Amino acid sequence: MREVLYQFNPWWEGEYTAPGIRRGGYLDLLGSNLRSRDIIFLVGLRRTGKTTILHHFIADLLKTKNPRTIMYLSLDHPAFIGKTMVDILREYRAIHGLERAQPVYLFLDEIHLKQGFERDLKVLYDMEKVKIFASGSSSLVVRHKGAYLTGRSRKLVVEPLSFPEYLDFKGIRIKPSEEYMADKHLLEYMKAGGMPENVLRHDPVYLMELVEGLIYKDIVARYGIQNPSVLNELLLLLAERVGSRLTYNKLSKILHLSPDTVKGYVSYLEETFLVHIIPKCSPSLNERTYSPKKIYFADVGIRNALTGFKDMGALAENLVFLKIKDRGNVCYRHEHGKEVDFIVGKTAIEVKFKDLVEPGDVAGLSAMPNGEKLLVARKAGRTSGIPAVSLCDFLMSGHG
Repeated sequence: MREVLYQFNPWWEGEYTAPGIRRGGYLDLLGSNLRSRDIIFLVGLRRTGKTTILHHFIADLLKTKNPRTIMYLSLDHPAFIGKTMVDILREYRAIHGLERAQPVYLFLDEIHLKQGFERDLKVLYDMEKVKIFASGSSSLVVRHKGAYLTGRSRKLVVEPLSFPEYLDFKGIRIKPSEEYMADKHLLEYMKAGGMPENVLRHDPVYLMELVEGLIYKDIVARYGIQNPSVLNELLLLLAERVGSRLTYNKLSKILHLSPDTVKGYVSYLEETFLVHIIPKCSPSLNERTYSPKKIYFADVGIRNALTGFKDMGALAENLVFLKIKDRGNVCYRHEHGKEVDFIVGKTAIEVKFKDLVEPGDVAGLSAMPNGEKLLVARKAGRTSGIPAVSLCDFLMSGHG
């Protein structure tokens, strides 16, 4: 085990440079949680770069911490089979002569592959002087078993790249004299999406393999679904209907399944962070529960791999949702045949990926009685007295 631990932790023997591209927003969040005792779980869609973020955070810690107080493990290695986390920690302390009173930083990757990891982490939290950061490619397992550690842990969701992050990954800097280039890069982002490796590779096959792994390794393995092909069919139906109102009853008729089964399958896709569901705005719990829902994908590149690159309005609406989803409870409004794409807080937002937006395109927004109104369009301007911001500017206003 000693040799394996040294292989995983090259900073014990010399200088270390983290691989990949930094994602500063997540590193800041990890840093802000460094002093708390909480176990920090990095969760999210498969292959969003959780491991790379851990390595960059380790590189940042090495600037101020003793390298031998930092240990990284990928728990898929066979050397750790049959070993508890307590066993591994004891071996680690013995290698470096670290007393139990010495605080250490543990970075545990592929945590879901360690049988009973939730019990091991509870013991470490309760009995050892450790700060733990953990991640796993199967966020579904981490999400459920992590509940065992309620009160001892926090979850940080790692998302696909935002538009500003996409530009960073591509090494693109839009000069003030060339702002007209922003629209070109935005279209490329709308096509590729934000999965880090796909941004660099541009390979739809890679995205389909990712979806296949998510369905078979996460959902089917956990829930024992007998006919996985139905999940693929459901996912394609959802991809074709991004931004549209849909009901479980309608999907059930298409798939020849019960509405409850369809609802369960959609919830599995939501739990793996692949899709997001928003309800109709209503003060009535019954209406929010039973009225049609709207579905958005965590990554438009995955959506495009399923359907082809089309429906630019739906893609723009999906990207706006991803930008605002963490700003509060998001819902859509549909009253008297008029719809508003999003209500978040006191702001109503309509999305139209058009150069020329007609008054009829914003009828729902115009009918809103109170609050701020915002039109996100392909170009900035004003329609029927409603201010419009360009989609590019909207997505560039911070990292979401």
